[in-house]
Amino acid sequence: MIKKILLTGIVLSTVVLAGFGSMAQKEEFLKPEDAFKVSAVKQNDKIDIHIAIAESIHVYKKSLEFMIVAPAEKKLQVTKPQAIDFDGDEVYEKDVHISIPVNEVESQVKGDYTLAVKFEGCSDKGICYQPVTKTFQFEGVEPSLFEKISSLTQEGNTAKIADVLKSESSWFVILLFFIFGLLLALTPCVFPMIPILSSIIVSQAGEEKPSIIKAFFISLVYVVSMALTYTFVGVIAGLVGADIQAAMQNPWILTLFAGLFVALAFSLFGYYEIGLPASWQSKISQASDEAAKSKGLLGTAAMGLLSALIVGPCVAPPLGGAVLFISHTGDAWLGGWALFVMSMGMGMPLLLVGIGAGKFMPRPGGWMMRVSQSFGVVMLALAIFMLGRILPEGITMLLWALLFMGAALYMGVFENKENEGALKLFRLLALVFLLYGASLFVGALSGASSMLHPFEKFTSGTKTASSLQKADKNIHLGYSVERLMREVEASQKPVAVDFGKDSCTACDELEMITFPHPLVQEQLKKFTFIKIDLTKNTEEDKALLKKFELFGTPNIIFFDKDHNFLSQKSLTGFIKPEDFAKHLENIAK
Repeated sequence: MIKKILLTGIVLSTVVLAGFGSMAQKEEFLKPEDAFKVSAVKQNDKIDIHIAIAESIHVYKKSLEFMIVAPAEKKLQVTKPQAIDFDGDEVYEKDVHISIPVNEVESQVKGDYTLAVKFEGCSDKGICYQPVTKTFQFEGVEPSLFEKISSLTQEGNTAKIADVLKSESSWFVILLFFIFGLLLALTPCVFPMIPILSSIIVSQAGEEKPSIIKAFFISLVYVVSMALTYTFVGVIAGLVGADIQAAMQNPWILTLFAGLFVALAFSLFGYYEIGLPASWQSKISQASDEAAKSKGLLGTAAMGLLSALIVGPCVAPPLGGAVLFISHTGDAWLGGWALFVMSMGMGMPLLLVGIGAGKFMPRPGGWMMRVSQSFGVVMLALAIFMLGRILPEGITMLLWALLFMGAALYMGVFENKENEGALKLFRLLALVFLLYGASLFVGALSGASSMLHPFEKFTSGTKTASSLQKADKNIHLGYSVERLMREVEASQKPVAVDFGKDSCTACDELEMITFPHPLVQEQLKKFTFIKIDLTKNTEEDKALLKKFELFGTPNIIFFDKDHNFLSQKSLTGFIKPEDFAKHLENIAK
């Protein structure tokens, strides 16, 4: 009997324990969408956010963040409600109510925006959920015309500028690109055009003082021809997907253009005069009240064309944006007008130069020959600058040496006149030119390659920075799409890829100013940084540009940790170190 009772008890105990076990196994944790229910409603002057937290679940106060994630990433400073203590941590339970003033958000972004609420939470039963992010779309205040233009003029992403061309009215686009042009006029890209235009005005003035009308007309022809060139190049590049500016780096074309600058220089030295044939000038003069306006019209237009293709800036974000828009939509009409007004805006300072030359230039005299010859030296310098892209560095250095020494002789470095007065300072400058030219001459004969270090072959110790840079230049050549993607996929970090070439002024500015900056170097530690040299413009180089929809250089593109191409993060043109460091920081988050 006792045995039966014990057996029955054992069986019942087993059944009860089995039941409890099955109940424990069937117990389930809440899904994140049930554990945390988030809502955000915009009411009048505030955004009310409510987080409903399920029973026995808590959210950590320090993890709660509020951010604007579109159209730009901006973290909001929000006053959080008081939390309770949970094992030494501040947490929220049941309900969390937060209000964000609308003006704090819409003062930082214009137009529609996306608000993100981020937090982390755990269950008292022993499970912690993955970080939760909820996003909400809101209609914002439409930015004013000035605010739109202000934000876009600071934009370095060509894709975003192309989107503006698609979404905005034609009149807004035209105005925007004119302002782009005015801003480009303040960059060093336009500076070389000023002596070219001034020399044209001086040479065409002859022995007379140019009138304001004549000087302005010469400047207008120069600027319009430059604008038409940029428009033509941009439209063709957009329609056929070619980097026309790279094609203009052909050695034969560069040699031809350099020869034209040399021809202009000797004309300014007084050996001959460049102008239309006399019969043509006569016919044109009869058709115009201002006969002087027609003199040298063809030469002025040709110099405007050369300035746009050779001396002009590297591809800037607005130019790349217009070209990208044309390539995507085929709307060459709007894209062409945008490029034309941009070029006219860029030429505004040149028109002022023309007006000033006619109004403020002193009376004719022997001094004008000196001014004309000085501009001739500038023309020779521009010719050497272009030839330097295709000639060996030693020969280029030798040409610079001859130019500096020749300029010193022209300035009368060995002349000794009585009662010179202030002219002695002028001779001192000539002496500096002579000594520097002689240094370059000796350096060129010794095999040096740097104009900043002409005696590098005679000095001992470590190599100069320029030598080191040239030593590893070849590792940046010969990239293909496949090689680049292999290196991207092998990286465990985000990737930044810099596209540059020798004939790009903005590329040099990035190398000398932006990349070495301590803030930039600190952020680049979080990236795999790849440099690609497109100087040779090979078929593989063209394929890279086509793959990532790039036009010219400099361009910097980015990939995230998962090797995804971040097209909206790409940068075109020069960017300041502080702005670039901040851009890198946002990508690395």
